[in-house]
Amino acid sequence: MPGYFIDTSALAKLYHLEIGSGKMETLAETLDARLIVSQLSLIEIQSVFATKVRTGAIDRIALDQLRGLFFADLAGGRFQVVLVSRRYFRSAERLIRAHAVKQSLRTLDALQLAVALELHRRGTVSALVASDKNLCDVAVLDGLTVINPIQTP
Repeated sequence: MPGYFIDTSALAKLYHLEIGSGKMETLAETLDARLIVSQLSLIEIQSVFATKVRTGAIDRIALDQLRGLFFADLAGGRFQVVLVSRRYFRSAERLIRAHAVKQSLRTLDALQLAVALELHRRGTVSALVASDKNLCDVAVLDGLTVINPIQTP
């Protein structure tokens, strides 16, 4: 059963139609795929939705609907949620030290990547799914297979 660690940049595409949404739906509907998110995504996705309101992409009613859909999916077991523990913060710090001087690696992306890398080492995750090019580039440097739903194969 393939395990996919879904970064928030790709997760949002399951809830709001945009470039890459079709690929995300196909991936999410793969028969035995395990979709894994970190606890951080539960906060980040709400920030993404709020940004869509501020930028006029959706209205407040749609915001409430998107939140409801996401939390219904969580309650229904669509996603496995990994709690973000202290060890992930230490790993994220190492990633920042190793990559942030030459690559653009933001703090929360480093934390997401730290979770994905550990799950990959355990054999739980076969790929990181993300739409953030900088995050994808660093993930590849660290040996992760990356699926970017906004890129053509």
